[in-house]
Amino acid sequence: MPTWIIVAVVAMLALAVYLFIRFYRRHMLGEDAPERTIEVQILDKQSTPIIGARPGEDDEEYWIYVQPMNGGPKREFMVGIHYYHHLQPGDRGTMTYQGVKFLHFALQRD
Repeated sequence: MPTWIIVAVVAMLALAVYLFIRFYRRHMLGEDAPERTIEVQILDKQSTPIIGARPGEDDEEYWIYVQPMNGGPKREFMVGIHYYHHLQPGDRGTMTYQGVKFLHFALQRD
């Protein structure tokens, strides 16, 4: 078997791995994602215990589930305790996020 075929296959495999890692980091982890603002409605919220939390550390994670007002997929974001206690299911407002990271929520008053 000619060596150029082996080199070409290895090069294509390396390129495929590089592109997969880049795609995964950008679209699944939200690295280098642009900051976005969207109108949403809070669908639900949930707190989950953190197993193995040390004394003095947070022992729970707080999540909100949102639906864009203009349609689109439902998403979940981990939020701080203040947002968790302030927001209620059914609330509407403008949410700012970056990839999978929640940044801010401005409640829309009726």
